[in-house]
Amino acid sequence: MARPRPTTGDRGDRPALIIHLPTALTSLDEVTALAVALRDSLGHLAVLDFGEITVSEEDAQFLRTRVWCDAVLGGAGRCRRRDAHDGPCGPTRTTDLAARRARRTLRRDR
Repeated sequence: MARPRPTTGDRGDRPALIIHLPTALTSLDEVTALAVALRDSLGHLAVLDFGEITVSEEDAQFLRTRVWCDAVLGGAGRCRRRDAHDGPCGPTRTTDLAARRARRTLRRDR
């Protein structure tokens, strides 16, 4: 079941903080696979908003690419599919073929 997103009211008037986590990865598929792994392992923490994950190149951090669609679903939480996905939005965990391949690459290169 999808948990509600934290709202400004939950934080009072304090702005939310962002964690910037540099990686040694160099492809969008690999960094997306890492984001999927982080979401799957830490998704139970209500203080993290994985739907808002964006990625950028190290020297162009102002140009960000969304990882997930995160569209609001009527009463069913938020879409957990990749940004710009084909087909309808859905609350299920769907990992596309490219992300699965990238995870295998990450495991193999350890």
